[in-house]
Amino acid sequence: MAQKVKNESSKKTFAPAMTPEGRENDLISMAVDLAEQKLRDGTASSQLISHFLKLGSEKARLEKEILEEQKKYLAAKTESMSESKHIEELYSNAINAMRAYSGMGAYDNDEEDV
Repeated sequence: MAQKVKNESSKKTFAPAMTPEGRENDLISMAVDLAEQKLRDGTASSQLISHFLKLGSEKARLEKEILEEQKKYLAAKTESMSESKHIEELYSNAINAMRAYSGMGAYDNDEEDV
């Protein structure tokens, strides 16, 4: 089987990223590409090999799944807190409306009862 000869001019060139996040993503992509090439060539360091072995382990997969579930839980908790504030506001408005309809006048939180 003939080996492919790599041409240096065939490397991908990208326009520079406009944001720091975009630049960081470009650098990460380049690092992963380089790591992949080293693994394919057989020139990867033991640290590089260990890194990717750990990423593929069952423990790493479970940890990733746990983090995703925690993220969902926090999002649901945040939404619940937001909804409870909204419900509290609705109750307050309903109470004020009932007071106004009954002739007591709306309750003002700034007034202090003596």
